[in-house]
Amino acid sequence: MAAPLPVTNDPDPTFAELIAGRPHIRMDARDGLMVEGVPLARIAAVVGTPAWVYSAGSLRRRTRALTGALGAAGLDASVHFAMKANDNLAVLALLHREGLGVDVVSEGELRLARAAGIPASRIVFSGVGKTERELRLALAEDIFQINAESAEEIGMISALATALGRTARVALRVNPDVDARTHAKITTGRAENKFGVAIDDALVLYARMAASPGIEAVGIATHIGSQITAGMAAYRTAYARLAEMVHAIRAVGLPILRVDCGGGLGITYRDEPAPMPEALAGAIKVTLGGLGLPVMLEPGRWIAGPAGLLLASVVIEKQGARRFVIADAAMNDLLRPSMYDAWHGILPISPIAHHAPLSPADVVGPVCETGDTFARGRALPALPAGELIAFLDAGAYGATMSSTYNARPLAPEVLVDGTRFAVVRDRQSYAALAHGQRIPDWIGA
Repeated sequence: MAAPLPVTNDPDPTFAELIAGRPHIRMDARDGLMVEGVPLARIAAVVGTPAWVYSAGSLRRRTRALTGALGAAGLDASVHFAMKANDNLAVLALLHREGLGVDVVSEGELRLARAAGIPASRIVFSGVGKTERELRLALAEDIFQINAESAEEIGMISALATALGRTARVALRVNPDVDARTHAKITTGRAENKFGVAIDDALVLYARMAASPGIEAVGIATHIGSQITAGMAAYRTAYARLAEMVHAIRAVGLPILRVDCGGGLGITYRDEPAPMPEALAGAIKVTLGGLGLPVMLEPGRWIAGPAGLLLASVVIEKQGARRFVIADAAMNDLLRPSMYDAWHGILPISPIAHHAPLSPADVVGPVCETGDTFARGRALPALPAGELIAFLDAGAYGATMSSTYNARPLAPEVLVDGTRFAVVRDRQSYAALAHGQRIPDWIGA
C-alpha cells in the first residue's frame, strides 16, 4: 500500500495557471475544456471514460523544441524516444515522422517499435536484465546499438553474436555515481543503483568488450535518473566524468564512436522549476562538445508527459469527515500518485465549474486500496455524478504503467490533431480479460 500523498502548505496552481502552462489545452466558454480544437466532452461521448487523450501538436512542438535546442548548440545529436514512457503505435509513428528513433527496454517494446514503422537502424536497446531471447532478437534485427550494463552481459552478447554470425554494436553503460536529486525510485546513476558498471571499472570492461568476438565497441552511455528538475549540476558532473572516460579510452588506443547521454529531463507537474532543453544542450556542449563525437539522447517524459491527459467521470461525491470525489479512473489506470506520491493537475471539463466556489476534496478511485488516491485536500468545485475531469500531464508513464487490477479493462487511447481525433487503441473488452485463461478438467464443474 502506498504512503499517503503529502499535503503542502504552498498554494496549488489555479485552474487558469494550469491551462496557461499547457498551450495545447484551452477553455472554451461553450464547449468547455478542449485539447487543441476538440472538446473533451465530445471525446467522452464517443469513447466513454476513463480514456487517455494525447495532443499531436504538443508532441510535435516539444520534439522540435528539443531537437532545435541541440542544433542551435552546434551538437551532432540524435534523439531516441524512451518507449517506456509511452508505447502507443500512433505516438511512436508520429515521433518517427519528426525524426526520432526509440530507446527500448524489452522484446515487447522492440516489436512494437518495428510495428510502428521505426527501422532497426533507429533503435537502441537499454536495460539491466536483457534475456538471451531478447538479445537474439536484437541481433537478428541488427539494431543500431545495445547498451551493455555488466561484464556478464558483455559475455552473453559476445557468445550469442558469435553463434549467430553477427556483429553487435555495443555501448557500455557507465554508472557515474551522481545523485540526480530526484525521487529515490527513479534515480539510476548512484553507486547503489542496479544500473550500469562502476566508473572505476569501466575502462577495463570497455577494453574487454572491444576485444570480445562478435562485438563492435562503439561508445559509452549513462542515465542518471528521471524527472530531474534540480538544474544542470548533476548532468554536468555526470557528463564531465564521461568526457574523462572518453580521454582514457583514447589514451589506450581503443575506438569510440559516440556518447549516449541518456534522458531524464523533468517537467512541471505542479510548480517545479523544470529546466528547458537549451539548458541541457548547454550542459552537453560544455562537457562533451569538444570531443568531436556525436551524442545521443533518450528523453521520454519531457516529450510525452505534458502532451497527454487522463479523462475521467465522477462516479459520486461522498460527504463525511472528508469530502471524497470518487472518479471512474483508478490507480490501475494512473499509478504515479500511488507509487510516487506524484502530483497531477486536476481540471473540471465544464466551463461553469471553473468559476464555481471551491472547497477541499480528496480525489480517489474505486479500487479497493486506500492507496487509490490521486489528490488530498485539492480545491475543487462541486462535482456531481457524471461531471468530467482531466488529470493533466499523464502522457508519460500513464498508459504504459496501467494494469487490469480489480479486473478493470485497460482504457482506450485517443490522439487529437487540430480539430480531428482518432481512437488509437480500443478500450479492452471484458472478454479480453479472460482470454487465454482456462480451468483444468481436474477441478471439475
